[in-house]
Amino acid sequence: MFNWNRYLRQLAAITSISLVAACGAVSKGSPADEGPIVVGTTSAPSTLDPAASWDGSWELFRNIYQTLLSYPTGAVSPQPDAAGKCGFTDGTNTVYRCELRPDMKFSDGDPLDASAVKYSIDRIRKIGVRGGPAGLLGSLDRVQALGERDVVFHLNKPDAIFPLVLATPAMSIVDPDHYPADALRKDGKVFGSGPYTLRSYTEDRQAELVGNEHYEGFAKRKNSAVTIRYFPDSAQMVGALKAGKIDVTYRGLASSDIVALQGQGDRKGIQLVDGAGTEISYLVFNPEDPWAGKPAVRHAIAQIVDRSAIAHKVYQGTVDPLYSMVPAGLAGHTTGYFDEYGSPSPAKARKILRDARIDQRVPLTLWYTTDRYGSETAPEFAEIKRQLDASGLFSVTLRSRPWKTYEEGYRNGEYPVFGRGWFPDFPDAENFIAPFVGERNALGTPYPTPRITDVLLPESRGVRDRGAVAKQFEEAQKILLDDARLLPLWQGRQYVAANEEISGGERALDPSTIMMMWEFDRKTSW
Repeated sequence: MFNWNRYLRQLAAITSISLVAACGAVSKGSPADEGPIVVGTTSAPSTLDPAASWDGSWELFRNIYQTLLSYPTGAVSPQPDAAGKCGFTDGTNTVYRCELRPDMKFSDGDPLDASAVKYSIDRIRKIGVRGGPAGLLGSLDRVQALGERDVVFHLNKPDAIFPLVLATPAMSIVDPDHYPADALRKDGKVFGSGPYTLRSYTEDRQAELVGNEHYEGFAKRKNSAVTIRYFPDSAQMVGALKAGKIDVTYRGLASSDIVALQGQGDRKGIQLVDGAGTEISYLVFNPEDPWAGKPAVRHAIAQIVDRSAIAHKVYQGTVDPLYSMVPAGLAGHTTGYFDEYGSPSPAKARKILRDARIDQRVPLTLWYTTDRYGSETAPEFAEIKRQLDASGLFSVTLRSRPWKTYEEGYRNGEYPVFGRGWFPDFPDAENFIAPFVGERNALGTPYPTPRITDVLLPESRGVRDRGAVAKQFEEAQKILLDDARLLPLWQGRQYVAANEEISGGERALDPSTIMMMWEFDRKTSW
């Protein structure tokens, strides 16, 4: 049987590969006396409002907002954060109750009570951003505030993973006095209750975080402030790290930079933390497109794409080929695409097309984002284009946009085929299937799959032992394989590079690989 706790312990126990020659004893100074820890990333938020985000904006949210449950360092399951305790109150997994910590406050001193929690969850559903986090709340019937500290979630069906949903940054608690109930906040300001407050924010450039004096939760800040700088590519980010302009890098490290940091030449003063990851990359096919909507076209592409070439030629072995939407290490992982298609074969792809009476070279436009998933995205799509064009069966055009307009485009159904990455909301196979199917999903494109949404997922959600539902996830992936509307490409690892004065990189990633900035500390002596 799959050992879920063992897997999460392995994920949390990230191995640090030290590239510093020697060091002595370390003593810690007072965070109040230190300058901010400066973190670089290529993944800038698309919004500052939790009601709009089902993407990498969560990286920032985890640090400035608070959720009822979250993941303390080393935890293998969600633990109370804004809540003092939570749990199902029935035997059918349909009533979930949380009691808030006493005297909770938002960063401006306003009280954080049960009505604020209810307000925050209700507004996500009321605003209902297309492709937004409301899709995570499909099992929620209603939220009830009982007095000042008790919140009860009444579910419309058994849902053993509901606590994992509450632990996602999408369920961040916002101050009702500062966030309209039926519209998004767009003025660049934040009123939350997380470990930090957002002192200033410049879109696509920088976020300045300072300690929140009103914070009550499990996080123990090891620094007084963090500045997050957003870079357009890995080269500039790593250059800033080497020049001492930033202290840490995360999200978007190019494979060439990772390999260089692992090598002898760049050892001086830099440490690299290398950990298991569940990030995936995949292609999405628009069923409304006249070509991408044809199953034979999708199957032919699946027969041609060479994942190993992408993993080794483009990513230099820093990612692994992926043959199912559920990554390796989770219960329910399969190798369906490899089992079905075997090695890449243009000849077999040609037969698939001919059997469907498609004799012409198929014109297809592939879209990707220029600034979301790292510097290798463009070379990755160039390699996919090369493979498809070389088969003689396709004529591929590549198009790209920055993330903000790119996201709008795929939600509006503008792209025939487009690339997406996925960082899990929570470490469960459910989260690599459910977000992409149904009428309301993270891709903004309806994908009706009644067998998955009405049978398999409800069956799995009724079971708290997640290792016991692998069979349901295996069947769900077979359905996705047959449809081929989602084509998995690779599974990534997590890399954090930091200068030798910084500690905490090995503790800073939660099980969903979201960075907990409060774990970083500056060493004061060697």
